[in-house]
Amino acid sequence: MRRFTKITASIGPNCEDAKTLTSMISAGVNMCRLNFSHDTGDIQGKKIDMIRKISDKLHTPVAIVIDLQGPKHRIGNFATEDKYPLTIGQKFIFDTDPTPGDGTRVQLPDTDVMNSLRPGDRILLNDGKIEMTVDSVSPDQIVATVVRGNEIWSRRGFNLPDTDIATSVLTDKDKSDLEYAITKNPDYVAISFVQRPEDVAEVRDFITARTSHPIKIIAKIERPNAVTRIAEIAAVADAIMIARGDLAVEVPFEQVPAISRHIIRECRKLNRPVIMATQMLGTMVNSEFPTRAEISDVANAAYLRADSTMTSEETTIGINPVNVIETMNRILSYSDSDAIANPYDWSRVENVPENDWSRSVASMAYLNRAAAIVVFARDTDIATQISCRKPDIPIVAVCDEKYVANQLCLLRGVFPLYDTDLFAQRDAFNSAHKFGVTDGKIVIVDGDKISLRTLD
Repeated sequence: MRRFTKITASIGPNCEDAKTLTSMISAGVNMCRLNFSHDTGDIQGKKIDMIRKISDKLHTPVAIVIDLQGPKHRIGNFATEDKYPLTIGQKFIFDTDPTPGDGTRVQLPDTDVMNSLRPGDRILLNDGKIEMTVDSVSPDQIVATVVRGNEIWSRRGFNLPDTDIATSVLTDKDKSDLEYAITKNPDYVAISFVQRPEDVAEVRDFITARTSHPIKIIAKIERPNAVTRIAEIAAVADAIMIARGDLAVEVPFEQVPAISRHIIRECRKLNRPVIMATQMLGTMVNSEFPTRAEISDVANAAYLRADSTMTSEETTIGINPVNVIETMNRILSYSDSDAIANPYDWSRVENVPENDWSRSVASMAYLNRAAAIVVFARDTDIATQISCRKPDIPIVAVCDEKYVANQLCLLRGVFPLYDTDLFAQRDAFNSAHKFGVTDGKIVIVDGDKISLRTLD
């Protein structure tokens, strides 16, 4: 069985040695995510060098994703490391005073947050286990009422689902991390806590001012206002990540599956690939086997035609990262082969013109029962547009640049083939043979030329 849905693996303490990384890539990893919330730039840089070396050794393209921490907000410290009790209905104060908290108040260090909160806004702390509602706002303090939660302690992170925070998406730490990361020519940069399309533009301007290397941008959707503006954000980003962890804190959790479907539909219209992330095989942090619900979750991502699923703690701190990838590979491979809907229907997308050329390619391949679509990819554009029509026919993308092959590792059903000779000769037959397709029909796409040929 051929797997169309790609695997993005988060790299951390339990899988950052060469032996484990080699085994994971051999088992099916297409993209490696490096979380810059952890480790310094030079340490992450060594991981990038190692992944590139393994990729070359295995002759397997692998994309590097730099995930920036973003403006993660935390409260200040309390006088002790104890947990301080909360009671429902009590008043609690957040202020600008750096004095350690005493159980009735604590510092809120971010002036941007202080200036953005309004009466009625919710403050969710400790991944939503604590909920407070803002009663009143003044220049140096916020008075809130406890709605949920029974204890609070130092440095808890918080989410503000009702608040549009007037702050830059790039913190000073992000700028420093990105300055270094750019020197390593990553394939993608993922932006955390995107709220508006201007956030993507800010990061793109930062990158293009420092390098001509075509680094692509992934916008992580984890805030309600980002969901509301998904079409605008997707239009300026190169890809979207559905970050279901923070998203499920900031919106009612029962809405996350429907929101995910909505995002995938919007991105298909705009030719934007989508990564489904967070806790897909979460129990495998401590177990060799996934739950039945996790198996269904991964399979459903394939049925929705997401471009990639992503691991988090399962691989970074899990007991057996290689087994996690092997398990995800097995689930996706079987699910991708189980066409529960007419694949031709997936090319029919609202607001895509009937004469859209990528739809024509997908339709031609389906109606002629082609064994493959061969694309000569000078960049990622053509393969991306065909992939977003979701044909259940492999797209062999022949590249003459390594970075193009790497970036194509995100796209569902696209199998990058880095071969300068085949690309220069426009040799579609040998490209198909090298991929393993030796008979049947193939659709060939070379720029604006589309043809149908039969393999001898």
